[in-house]
Amino acid sequence: MNGALKAAWALTAFVVVAGIVLWIVYDRPVFAVFIVLGVLTGIGALVTGRTASEEGPTP
Repeated sequence: MNGALKAAWALTAFVVVAGIVLWIVYDRPVFAVFIVLGVLTGIGALVTGRTASEEGPTP
C-alpha cells in the first residue's frame, strides 16, 4: 500500500468519525451524510480493487 492510498483511507476514516462526532455533539441527523459518503467511498475503493502492486504495472 503506497502513501497516497494510506492517505485516502485516513481521509475516509476521518470523514466517518467527524460525521459521528458532529451528529452526537449537535444532535442533527444531517451529519449522517458524512457517514454515508465515507462508507460509500470505502466500499468503492474495495470494489474497484485499487491497490498498489509491488511488481509494478502489468505489460
